Amino acid sequence: MAIVKPLPTGRLAGKRLGILLESGYVEEEIAYYQRRFAEDGAEVTLLTRLWGLSSITFTGQGHQAPLTVEGDLEAVDFHELLQYSALIVPSGQVAERLRYSEDVEQISPALELLRRAFRVPSVLKAFSCHGLQLLSAAPELLRDRPVTCHNNVAGDVRNMGAVYLNQDLVVDRDLITSRTVEHCHLLARTVIERLDIPARAAA
Repeated sequence: MAIVKPLPTGRLAGKRLGILLESGYVEEEIAYYQRRFAEDGAEVTLLTRLWGLSSITFTGQGHQAPLTVEGDLEAVDFHELLQYSALIVPSGQVAERLRYSEDVEQISPALELLRRAFRVPSVLKAFSCHGLQLLSAAPELLRDRPVTCHNNVAGDVRNMGAVYLNQDLVVDRDLITSRTVEHCHLLARTVIERLDIPARAAA
């Protein structure tokens, strides 16, 4: 996938969005996010666990398309996190792979990043389809919060204490969730609209 340069005059110009990635991603979804956010001016950074490497090339689950990621999610400390306006966990097998931890008594680095992000209301957290699986080891992050997700994950999020809503899209303050990869356009549009609110309010 070619890097799409953000439109400098877009309404999200100057904002930075992070997309978590691993093998088994849905190629069309990631390509859509990259183009959709860039056309509104946002800088999109792909983040993953690099395991000490400078980059990793992953393959998608549909066409086995390669995608190289250089952003290290383990390097996103609290200060760096504040440079992001949103973090997105996409569909496919991304969440399943990123929740892996060598020590079952410790949470994964990806979940540690999201746990920090949930302490920062100004950073939007968006999850598509199976994405909420990444939070399974930290149920307190979802407890009593309304969400939607893929039908296969509904039982999991209920067991995590979330309030599952049978909808295509659910917004609860800084938390945005969508049902399936087919609804990624709703998720992207909502992220853009939410990030555009301060700019429109100040205009």
